Amino acid sequence: MTTTLFFTSLISIVADLSMHMSAEQRYQRLLQHLGQLFPCDASALLKYENHSLIPLAVNGLSEDTLGRRFLVSEHPRLAKILASTEAVRFAADSKLPDPYDGLIESEGDQLRVHDCMGTTLFIDGEIWGILTLDALTPGTFDLINPLEFSTFISLTTATVKAAELIISLEQRVRYATQNLFTERIAHDMIGDSDCMKTLRNEISIVAPSDLAVLILGETGVGKELVAQRIHMESNRADQVMVYVNCAALPESIAESELFGHVKGAFSGATSDRAGKFELADGGTLFLDEIGELPLSIQAKLLRTLQNGEIQRVGSDRQIKVNVRIIAATNRNLPQEVSTGLFRPDLYHRLAVYPIQVPALRERGKDVLLLAGAFLEKNQQRLGLKKLRLDQEAKHALLAYHWPGNIRELEHLLSRAALKSATQQNRQADFITLSLAYLDITLEHSPPLIAPPSEPIPLPSKPIDFKNAVDGFQRQLIQQQLSAQQGNMAATARMLGLDRGNFHRLLKRLELT
Repeated sequence: MTTTLFFTSLISIVADLSMHMSAEQRYQRLLQHLGQLFPCDASALLKYENHSLIPLAVNGLSEDTLGRRFLVSEHPRLAKILASTEAVRFAADSKLPDPYDGLIESEGDQLRVHDCMGTTLFIDGEIWGILTLDALTPGTFDLINPLEFSTFISLTTATVKAAELIISLEQRVRYATQNLFTERIAHDMIGDSDCMKTLRNEISIVAPSDLAVLILGETGVGKELVAQRIHMESNRADQVMVYVNCAALPESIAESELFGHVKGAFSGATSDRAGKFELADGGTLFLDEIGELPLSIQAKLLRTLQNGEIQRVGSDRQIKVNVRIIAATNRNLPQEVSTGLFRPDLYHRLAVYPIQVPALRERGKDVLLLAGAFLEKNQQRLGLKKLRLDQEAKHALLAYHWPGNIRELEHLLSRAALKSATQQNRQADFITLSLAYLDITLEHSPPLIAPPSEPIPLPSKPIDFKNAVDGFQRQLIQQQLSAQQGNMAATARMLGLDRGNFHRLLKRLELT
C-alpha cells in the first residue's frame, strides 16, 4: 500500500466524522475503508453487550449474520480477542472454531475461513466491542503494517465514540431493569426494512408520553415486543410492566383479575387480593388481545380509564391508580364497533395513538436477519455447530407469504434445526440447511372461487339449494382453514366473518 493511498483513506474517514448519517451507515462506511486499506474477504464490527457480541455492520458475510448474537463463552476466538489489549492473529491451522465458518459470501464451495484476526475496541478505558477481519487465503494478513493498522483502529474508536454520542443526543433511550435488559438479546426488534424504521420512529415518538397506545397487527407479528419496547423507552422504564391476556380472562373472573377483590366478595375469595391495575400502579399495564374482552368488562374498564380510579369487587372504596395503558389486538376494532361487539367510547380511549406492526411478508430481507437470530438461538439450544442456510433456502424464505408471521418463521427454523441435529451433522464444522429442511410450499393458494372456463350448465332437474350452498360453504371454509394452517382467527378474517359468527357457522355445518 502506498503512503498516499493510506493517508487519502484516513482523510476520508476523518471527513465522515463531520457528515450527517445514521450509525448504521457510519459503521458500514468504516468497513468499506477497512477493505480498501487492508484487503480481506470479510470484516465485521461487533458491539459487546451482556456477554454477547452483536454485529452492527458486516462486509462480505451472509446477510443473516446481522441477526445473530455471538455468546462469547461459546466462541473461543472471540473470547481470546476480547481478553487481549493487542490485535490477535490466528494461524491458518488453529484448532479453535471460527465463528464465521460457513457465513462468508462465496459463489463456490470454499466457505471456511483460513486467515483471521481481530482487535478489541476500547472507549474511555472500557470494552466497547471488537473489529474482525477474515480471509479465505492463508497468509493474507502477513503484510499488514502494524503501525498503519493501529492508526486505523484509533480512527475506528473515534468513529464509534462519535456515533455513540450522536445517538445519545438524538434519542432518549431508557433501559428497564437488568432482568429485562438480559432478555433484550433474545427479544430485540431485529430488522432494517423501511417499515421497521417507521415502526421504531413511531415508538420513539409516543414512548416518552403517557398517551394510551393501541398496537394493531396480525397474529405473530410481535405486538407484545412492541409494547415492551414502548415501556422500556418511556419515563416509566424503571417501574413494572404488567401483562394481561384478555383472551384468557373468563367473564366470571375478569373483573377480579383487573380490579382485585376483598375477602368474602364471592365464593372462594378467602383473602383480599390486588388486581392488575393496582400491581401496575406507577408503571404500564399491557392489555393484550383487548378485542376479546367481554362487553360487561369493557364498561368497567372505561370508567377506570376516565377517572383513574378502581374499585375492588365487594368494596365501596375508590383507589387511585396511575397507570399507562398499552393495548394490542389482531382484530379490526372499528368493524367490531360497528357491529356492536366493542364499545366505541372505549375504542377511542385506547386508540389515542395507534401503531400498526407490519406483517413479515411486508418486511423484505428482514426475514433473513430474523432467520439468523433464530438459527443462532437453536445452535445454542441444541448444542450444534454453525447453522447456515443455502441460497435456495434463503430464496424460499424471501418468497414465502408467512401467514403466521415471525412466530411461524421461528417455529419453522426450530423444526429445521431439530431435523438437522443428526449424529453425523454434529461432527461437521457447520450444518447447511437446504430447502428440504424447510416444510414450506411456495405454490400460491388456489383462488377462493375459480373462474369458470365455460358457462355453467343449468340443472336439468330441481336441486336442493340450501344443501348446495352449505356444501359450497364447507368447501370454502376447509380450503381456507388449510391455507391458514388451521388458524381459526386468521380464517375468519380471510372470510370477512366475525369470530363468534364463524364459530356458529362451523357448528351448523358440522365442521367442529
